[in-house]
Amino acid sequence: MADERAQARARIRGTKQAAEADLLARKNVIGVDIADKETDGKNTGQLAIVVFVDAKQPMSKLSAADRVPKEIDGIPTDVQEMTVELQGPSMELVDKVTPEVDTTTYTTLHGGISMGPLRSVHLEPPDVPSAGNYIFAGTLGAMVRDRGNGATMALTNFHVACVNNTWSVGDRMVQPSLLDGGTSSNQFSSLTRAALSDAVDGAVVTVDTGKSTSATIQDIGDVAGHTTATVGTAVRKRGRTTELTYGTVVSTDFTVTIDYGSDVGSRTLHHQIRVQTDTTQSARFSDHGDSGSVVVDGNRMVVGLLFAGSSDGQWTFANPIQSVLDELNVDLMVAPVVTRPIISCLNTRLTVCNVTRSVTCVLTRTAGCNLTRTASCLVSRVVLCDVTRATWCPVPTRIPTCNLLTRAGCDFPDPGPGPVEGGRADWHGYGAEADVPEEYWAGYLAALEEIDELDRSDRA
Repeated sequence: MADERAQARARIRGTKQAAEADLLARKNVIGVDIADKETDGKNTGQLAIVVFVDAKQPMSKLSAADRVPKEIDGIPTDVQEMTVELQGPSMELVDKVTPEVDTTTYTTLHGGISMGPLRSVHLEPPDVPSAGNYIFAGTLGAMVRDRGNGATMALTNFHVACVNNTWSVGDRMVQPSLLDGGTSSNQFSSLTRAALSDAVDGAVVTVDTGKSTSATIQDIGDVAGHTTATVGTAVRKRGRTTELTYGTVVSTDFTVTIDYGSDVGSRTLHHQIRVQTDTTQSARFSDHGDSGSVVVDGNRMVVGLLFAGSSDGQWTFANPIQSVLDELNVDLMVAPVVTRPIISCLNTRLTVCNVTRSVTCVLTRTAGCNLTRTASCLVSRVVLCDVTRATWCPVPTRIPTCNLLTRAGCDFPDPGPGPVEGGRADWHGYGAEADVPEEYWAGYLAALEEIDELDRSDRA
């Protein structure tokens, strides 16, 4: 079923991409995607070209040019409502700031924590309720390295680090953000590069020399690498505002137009990842201030850079991570793989009976396995006696190797139940210790010498 839907998406994709520009030019249209068609608010399970609008309008109020056709080249369409907004940065007037969330100053910089510009930005209505100088808070997504000079950098969004087109290379960043209680003493990096293109809303800041960094994400763990998002993948993110949240990738074909306000204006981003909130674990996947977070799968592989979402919290949008890395000319910092020593115990050690007392057989060593961890060996035990019966050992004419699991090589006589004397079991088959033949002792000593030699080899 999953393969059939993937094939259906592939068939629709070309038609959808060819029609995008025309659909986005229509009144109220803010996005286009491949998704299930809905009828009377219920999912039909039929894939369609879905056109997202701010608010549905009666057909009578739309001109013919603004109406979405019922199908395009034989592919059904659907119109659904969605209000899209950037998921940050959170902002406040300079003179009205009280620390909000994620106010921790982290000694070691890593992903999923508060950050923002040291500078304030002057904004006016309609971008803000009242004119003034504003400060901002977003999320440091992950640590990266410059492909050119190897410098350690932090990854976030254009609209977090730059805010608008008044930014400059060298703008200073603080952790936590000014909005979360940071001050000039919390400076940690300088703005180096940014991209706001048809696929990426990203920026990288170069970390100051001497600052400690880690290829980890708060509450998630080590970054294992990056991969391409696929529909149906369970994902999570850790952001400055909503912290650790969970969702599912429902599309990698989302195209959306967003108003960045100020002097930036509306931008359309194509081939974006659309994530549906897993409401069994999270109220919403993201909110204002979570912009800049990285989205990761269950293997801690980064799939996207979060930048926007729907106002109702149902959907979150992310740039494909490969596009982000390529446009910013950086690589993800990945946690080092710890190589554990491989212990080999391929040697076959003989296990013998303790005949210094006429009681039971005692195993002294185990053997015969190949390990990749220092945990206990799972062994096929090789012995000179039948320890499953625990009260006797047969007289061998030579030193056999007997596998208790398969009983290969075993030639055990049946000694019978034997008497019990003085409240203990004698070692039947020999009677008393003095009855043990010299041939057995020779074999016993030879086995002990072999074990001792193997022990010395291990220690060497």
